[in-house]
Amino acid sequence: MQDLFHWMALSMAPGVGSVLFKRLTQTFGSPEAVFQASPRKLAQVEGIGPKVVESLRRFHWRSRVEKELRFSEKIGARLVTWEDEEYPSPLKQIYDPPPLLYVLGSLSQRDQSAVAVVGSRYPTTYGRAAAERIAMGLSSRGVTIVSGLARGVDSCAHRGALSAGGRTIGVLGCGIDIIYPPENRELFEQVAAQGAVLSEFPLGTPPDSDHFPIRNRVISGLSLGVAVVEATLRSGSLITARFALEQGRDVYAVPGNVDSARSEGTNRLIKEGAKLVSRAEDILEEILPQQKPAPLETPPQPKLSEEELKVFSALGREAIHIDEVIAKSTLSSAKVSAILLGMELAGHIKQSPGMRFARI
Repeated sequence: MQDLFHWMALSMAPGVGSVLFKRLTQTFGSPEAVFQASPRKLAQVEGIGPKVVESLRRFHWRSRVEKELRFSEKIGARLVTWEDEEYPSPLKQIYDPPPLLYVLGSLSQRDQSAVAVVGSRYPTTYGRAAAERIAMGLSSRGVTIVSGLARGVDSCAHRGALSAGGRTIGVLGCGIDIIYPPENRELFEQVAAQGAVLSEFPLGTPPDSDHFPIRNRVISGLSLGVAVVEATLRSGSLITARFALEQGRDVYAVPGNVDSARSEGTNRLIKEGAKLVSRAEDILEEILPQQKPAPLETPPQPKLSEEELKVFSALGREAIHIDEVIAKSTLSSAKVSAILLGMELAGHIKQSPGMRFARI
């Protein structure tokens, strides 16, 4: 416990980031030894200026660390350092691994076979379906799905893994005691129960915009590769892809509509050499080159009446307005409305705002 005190204290010390933490502990042997080092010896470490030396000498950490430990225990979070066996080995290999992780749930050796699925916070129906389908397919083959528990593609990726009964890891850009976005509370709890939610940020850290690029290097660092599903040219997902390349990870991109701003980023990634993927098998071929994966099972088509089949055949993965369904099916509006309602209740289709429908 005393050793953990010093790990947490050094991680919270002003001016000490992941790279400097690593350099200090390599120089002095342990976080405790860093606090015991003289100002002269501290000043000899590359990257340390007078202000950092002064902050280490004057940093009153004990009360802060004790409070942090109490609150961590209260919410059920464990603290994992990079010296612990539980710390993910792929993450430990990056240039600037977090020295300390706050973890809800469990980390597993199985997580060494992980793929990140990231993308737009405001995806199209096509993007949502693609993210969920790819995550589900990978998860069903034992691949852990990593994402950021954000709105949009991240949430779809986690749900795809959960629905396949697989493991998934959510990496936060805030303290682990803060659920952001707040509407993801149930998803947050499901991910922690069926995998892990983790953060490198101290408790109470707000979800400020500058925290998410820092978080993104952890998403890619945990993974063998990063799959990007719908991203604008300014999307944070492209930052995750850049980190992946710097860390020697693969980058995959799902192609999108050339006229859609939401797909400009992913289409550019493909132009720049990212592997074009549309299904889980495309990624499995890359990360499991020694194994030829069996074809993914095609979900069975629902048993439908002749009229229901006309309506179902009019639908695709991209949502269309009910008027278009009526025109394609040649049935009356009342009949189409009744059939759509029945198929939605049966779980065969889903409705989007504006009376738009798509297959699940």
